[in-house]
Formats: sequence, structure tokens, C-alpha cells
Amino acid sequence: MDLERRVELVARHTVEVLTPEELRALFEREEHPRAYIGFEPSGLLTLGQMVCARKMRDLQEAGCRLTVFLADWHAWINDKLGGSLERIEEAGRYMRDAFVALGVDDGAAQWRWAHELIGSREYWSRVIRIAKVTSLARTKRAMSVLGRGEEESSLDTAKMFYPAMQAADLFELPVEIAYAGLDQRRAHVLAREVAHQYRWPVPVAVHTPLISSLKGGGRMDPATGGFERKMSKSDPTSAILLPSRPEEIRSRIAGAFCPAREVEGNPVLEIARHILLVEAGPLEIPRPEKFGGPLSLGTAEELLGVWTEGKLHPQDLKGAVAEGLVHRLAPVQEYFEHHAEHLTRLREALGGTAPGGPVAG
Repeated sequence: MDLERRVELVARHTVEVLTPEELRALFEREEHPRAYIGFEPSGLLTLGQMVCARKMRDLQEAGCRLTVFLADWHAWINDKLGGSLERIEEAGRYMRDAFVALGVDDGAAQWRWAHELIGSREYWSRVIRIAKVTSLARTKRAMSVLGRGEEESSLDTAKMFYPAMQAADLFELPVEIAYAGLDQRRAHVLAREVAHQYRWPVPVAVHTPLISSLKGGGRMDPATGGFERKMSKSDPTSAILLPSRPEEIRSRIAGAFCPAREVEGNPVLEIARHILLVEAGPLEIPRPEKFGGPLSLGTAEELLGVWTEGKLHPQDLKGAVAEGLVHRLAPVQEYFEHHAEHLTRLREALGGTAPGGPVAG
């Protein structure tokens, strides 16, 4: 594969690359650069992780050696799943299944756990070195990765370790490309700053868009770097979880926030732009002739044009998005019907039922 194609695969459908010049130079000198994405295993994946799965596949296609980092200790620090490492590990095993169901090449990916690093003296030495050159104020700014809004007095001290650990992960694995959703930007920028100070190799940072909560309000807060509302497994009514049955998908989209002509924080429009048009090609919108007739929209630009001009009704967009998701997620539902072990164990650990109803296995 030529250089231009490899760069295009990694950079496409992103919010930003830090920096495009560094990405190109990396591919010029490395045939198989090491790429990374980290996740806190904390429950069932949401539809928003389809954006991540697409970029993970892009990285693999571009020839990158992809590491998927299951950050169990980070999830523990962040009080996920009641701070139970046992339940967090169950979530990590399900997470691997879910990404494979979404098309990530399991055999070409390396799956690593945070607990594999924490026994290393070198790892903790690096954490301390990062902390030594990071002010307390800078650490607090990077803590937006925790997705928290509590007052400082309510945060336990362990959470202060999180930004230095997240930065140290990149250098200990090690990786040349750090990929994540835009909510992880501050952590990646911190790692790049530290790398410059210590003359460590500076990772290229790649960021993709987030999908807003189905309730709306998915806007970035410029003061904190956090997001008002992104699709979250902690509020199932705000998300479509994986797997989900067709009737669940249709019901959630039907009730989703989708004001006419509005673009920012509109989850239905974001799903169409960042998932369906990327994953499944043209968005087909069947309409009676009296309402303008059928539409076939092949690009995000075409969609945004008819939407902002008021030529597409929210109900028509919702119907097309719901059916597009039902089609795209059918293989995920089928995968879990045949690979139910880890989903079932996670469901039992959570003490409830997974979306999509009973899963055989």
C-alpha cells in the first residue's frame, strides 16, 4: 500500500490529527507503526463505539500494529462497576468480543491489560517522572478524562494518579500513534508535552468525534474540555447498547432528540454522518412524492445541506437512521448469539439483563 493511502486511512473521518506532518513522517520511516486505543471496561458498549471500531479497522488496514489497552486499574480508580476488579475484567472480556463483532481483526490486534504494567518498577518510575514535570493545575485539567463534574473536595486522591498513568501507558507499551475519541484529547496532549520535555518519542495523536446522548446536549465545554452529554452506558436511555434488538433500536431512535435544522448536539444527525455514511454507504430515505420523494444521500455534506435548508423532516431522518442501524447491527446481534459466554457473565456480574434479550450460549 502506498504512503498516501496509508495516511488517508488513518486521517479520514477524524476531528484532528496531531500532527498531519508527524503522521506522514511516521509512515515514511515505519512500515508497521504501533498504534493504541485504551478503554476502561465498564459495562456494555454503546453505539458510539462504532466510530472507534471503524478507526481501529482503518489503523489495521494501514498496516499499524494495533494494541487495544483494557485499562482495568484505571476503571478501578474511576469507580467503574462499583470498583470491583472482577466485574471490570468481565467487562473487558465482553469488550473484546464486541469489537470483534464490529469487525476489528482479533488476530491482528494485541489485547493488553493495565494490570500487566503495574507490576513493573519501570512503569511506576515513568509515572512519577511524568508527575514531576506536571503541575497540579495541569493534572486537574487533564482529569476531564474522568468524565466527572464533582467538586474537588469530593474527589479521592487516587484520581490524581490517573492522568500520569494514562500518559505513562503510551510510553511503556510503547506506541507511536495514540488514538481515541475527542474526550481524550487533553490526556494525549499531556503525553506529547511530557515527551518533548524528556526527549521521548512523541506519539501522534488521532481523535474522532463523539456521538451525543440520545437525549441531546452533546456539546463540548471549552472551559473543561469535557462534554455536556455523550452517549453513555451509565444512562441506558441515552444510548443504544450492543447488542440490541431491532425493536429496541427503532424505539430509541424514535424517541431521540432531533430538532429540525439543528446540527450541534443532534445525535440522530451524528449517527447518520459519523456512522452510517461511513459504514454503510448512501443513506436511503424513502418518502412519498408529496413530501419530496425518495432521497439518496451519499456524503455528509449532502446530508448537512438538505438538513440545514429544512428539506428533510426529522421523522424521515429518524426512520432512515433506524433502519440503517438495524441493518448494520444485525451481524453484531448474530455474533453474540453464537459467542454469548462473556456477555452472559457480564450480565450476571451486573445483576441485570443485557439489551437484546436472552442470548443463547
